[in-house]
Amino acid sequence: MNINLQKLASRICSEVDYLKSVTMKIEEGWKRFEQTADEFYIDSVALNLHGFYSGLERIFELIASVVDGNKPESKNWHKELLNLMASEVPTIRPAVISEAIYSRLNDYRGFRHIVRNVYTLKFDPEKVKKLSTEITELFSKVSAELLAFADFLDNSARDS
Repeated sequence: MNINLQKLASRICSEVDYLKSVTMKIEEGWKRFEQTADEFYIDSVALNLHGFYSGLERIFELIASVVDGNKPESKNWHKELLNLMASEVPTIRPAVISEAIYSRLNDYRGFRHIVRNVYTLKFDPEKVKKLSTEITELFSKVSAELLAFADFLDNSARDS
């Protein structure tokens, strides 16, 4: 039995719970912005969108380190890490996320980059709206894929 794979599976489940709470904050923040037009809510939503993708990236980094044995370290490692998660690593693991989820998460990765690296005095409300209104469905799909991968890890741990 491989205890590291079991620990990782458990961590993925915990992180998915965290992402659920972040998703709820995004939904609530966007509703409040629509009700009040107070731009402080857009800032809150943007920060939580950043947290959503950062939480996913934390999971991806753990998978790359524990399962794959290395994580990308180039200048574009964030993009490479997302690409890696959408790819099967033969004889090691299946793809963690589907191509459809990869494509959607790439938008969140790009937005997270803006929040993290650009001094923004005003976020684009249309971009924030698009990402916020899609978050519930995206979370449902990505969490299902992550939990399926956690099951794969559990089964692999028992078989080893």
